[in-house]
Amino acid sequence: MRGSVQYDKIVVALIILYGEGRELVERRTVSYSGTRSGLGVCVQVLGGLISATSHYGCRIAECGEVSKTSIFVPQWLPNAIPQSESGFASCERFAPTGVNGSTDFCPSNLFFDDVVECEAFVYARDNSVVYDFDLGCDEWMRALAGTLNSIGTLLVLPVTGYISDRFGRRIALIISIFNLSLFGLIRAFSINYPMYLAFQLIQTSLGAGTFSSAYIFAAEFVGPKYRVLTSATCTAMYSVGQVTLGSIAWLVQPWRTLIMVLHIPCFFTVSYYWILSESVRWLLSKQRFDDAKIVLERVAKTNKKVISESSMNGLLTPPAPPEDEKEKKEGLFKTVFKSRILLRRVCTTPIWWITTTFVYYGLSINSASLSDTLYLNYIMTCAVEIPGFYTAVLILDRVGRKPTLSGGFFFSAVCNIAFVFIPTNLTILRLIVFLLGKFGISVVFTSLYLYTSELYPTQYRHSLLAFSSMIGRIGSITAPLTPVLMVFWPGIPSLLFAAMGILSGLLVLTQPETLGTKMPNTLAEAEALGTTKCKLGNI
Repeated sequence: MRGSVQYDKIVVALIILYGEGRELVERRTVSYSGTRSGLGVCVQVLGGLISATSHYGCRIAECGEVSKTSIFVPQWLPNAIPQSESGFASCERFAPTGVNGSTDFCPSNLFFDDVVECEAFVYARDNSVVYDFDLGCDEWMRALAGTLNSIGTLLVLPVTGYISDRFGRRIALIISIFNLSLFGLIRAFSINYPMYLAFQLIQTSLGAGTFSSAYIFAAEFVGPKYRVLTSATCTAMYSVGQVTLGSIAWLVQPWRTLIMVLHIPCFFTVSYYWILSESVRWLLSKQRFDDAKIVLERVAKTNKKVISESSMNGLLTPPAPPEDEKEKKEGLFKTVFKSRILLRRVCTTPIWWITTTFVYYGLSINSASLSDTLYLNYIMTCAVEIPGFYTAVLILDRVGRKPTLSGGFFFSAVCNIAFVFIPTNLTILRLIVFLLGKFGISVVFTSLYLYTSELYPTQYRHSLLAFSSMIGRIGSITAPLTPVLMVFWPGIPSLLFAAMGILSGLLVLTQPETLGTKMPNTLAEAEALGTTKCKLGNI
């Protein structure tokens, strides 16, 4: 269907930009404790740019500091707060003697040499979640926003997959967008941190299926020739959304205002229910041939094309092999376990997804040290993904899916290993190698959605893609914990990323090549991938 659905593809791209791009910004959580640490997740989360990143320190009541907005760095601060090479401590102070000073005069003899934990805090900014809910030194609670976001995404994917395969791609997409918008907007009015976290979980548990819905929608619009470009464009919109919204977050820093600015426009995309046509592939898989014919005639008219009667009859003629009826009666689980080929894929693809999310978000989290500006860190690590996505376009249709995917895993792994052994004083070289590692995993990101979609039959495609992505959230849940391992040795996170990349790169080589094949509509076609029975199709 060359060129027949360009308008719908643009609309889906806009959904990805405003929907999942927003989710990704929300997953970034970076906290400051004296020096920067990378706890949190770059994907999925406004809780990052808005709930992380507040400089804070102990509130010294003995020196007249009575509120969270007291002067952040008074002249007498060295008398009350321990120092190190990295700066003043954020969570510790010298024990008071019981004698009080003032904000103008607070000498060192008012404090013992003993160090105690802070009981209250002052903040450099008064427009963050950390300030409003007084989360100073509570790193795990701040990181919980990103973790709950990933858990919610894990929970929503199988549900979204079921709705999409059962009731249609369009229904699943609109439901996800509406929930994303509604519960995200409610979160702007949180009165305490538990409420904020609760709606963080509810929002993603009910609305984080936006990207997978939009991606499947777009992928099913086109044939093999344009499938790679469509895949790269979808994932590029993902990153364009991150860069755009990272810039908005930089300009609109009050967190409640930022949430409203990001979520209110999403409500307009609900109107796409009346703009988008249902996926022809889905309609055909459900044997709704009359509806499929209407959609095909509509896109042909819009693009000033004519579909011949023989072509239309060929498109609308169901293959109806005997296995189909059996598949339908047995259901997804029995079908998977009775097909050894499909079972191997179902066991293999989730490992790719775990690795991709673990490395992708892990690198984003550990990007906090790339520059002194959190927002610039975020924008840089997102912007480098875009050339990675389109690099995949250049090579996927030339060298194949398997070499591209495994090569991306291996390349990222090599960069992560090299990063460990580059001296810290070689800042520029470390930055280049770090971004190259993110570039490599971005190539994987584009290829992964496409390759996973091509391995499964239409009837179960979204459900099995959602299952792989759901299990993959294990990577994004554990990624925020990697900076903690740097206490033992700074190179541990990078070596973990490399080890997972090597493992997944090898597992990719166990699956069939799908270059030049049509997307399988039936189980038999899916099982035939990589064999001489599999021939190039037109849809």
